[in-house]
Amino acid sequence: MSETARFTLPLLEAAQAQKHVTMNEALARIDGLMQLCLLSVTETTPPASPQECDAYGVAASAVNDWAGQEGKIALFANGGWVFVPPALGTRAYIADQSGWAGYDGESWQLGLVTLSANGAGMIHKVIEVDHTLSAGASSAVSYALPAQSVVYGVTGRVLSDITGTGLTGFSLGVASSANRYGSGLSLSAGSWLRGLTGTPITYYSAEDLLLTAEGGDFAGGDIRLAIHCAQFALPAV
Repeated sequence: MSETARFTLPLLEAAQAQKHVTMNEALARIDGLMQLCLLSVTETTPPASPQECDAYGVAASAVNDWAGQEGKIALFANGGWVFVPPALGTRAYIADQSGWAGYDGESWQLGLVTLSANGAGMIHKVIEVDHTLSAGASSAVSYALPAQSVVYGVTGRVLSDITGTGLTGFSLGVASSANRYGSGLSLSAGSWLRGLTGTPITYYSAEDLLLTAEGGDFAGGDIRLAIHCAQFALPAV
């Protein structure tokens, strides 16, 4: 056996010369794999100028130095790419998606918090969107609430003053309940909202978030909204 079973760390051989080379290789891999941070899990082409200990989850149809390594962790160590198969349940921070993910045996699932023997899991997500308000009595954030999701609440931050004639505030909700996530909300840049529902609400189809003007009409402004929700992965066949 020349490598360890989980992370393919190179092992020293009896009476091996240049032992430090093997040891340093193992340490470099450990350094890159501990507290794992993957820069991306959607890239198919290796970066042109990787830095030592950069790590990626290799996506399908990978090319160049990553060809044939789909599904593995690509770790840049000692000037070259090392490929390590992730174990079921491995966790990593996905830098370009700003969240933690778990490996379900086939792919990285952002927000995965539970995992059955056959791949069923509960996924917690925060979906963040910046929205520029359109002029009028209301402004819709198209399909912000994802299908097949249980939504716990919506938080937000006004990025630039929300303006409008006669405007005193706004409410946030959906078409069937305009103030589900808050009413009398502030218009000033920097103000925030935290809209919680007493009972989490299931959206079977994707639905718009709706900002409704109070006391007048919207003229403009920018807001950042975050939808806090749970989704459920199916067990494998």
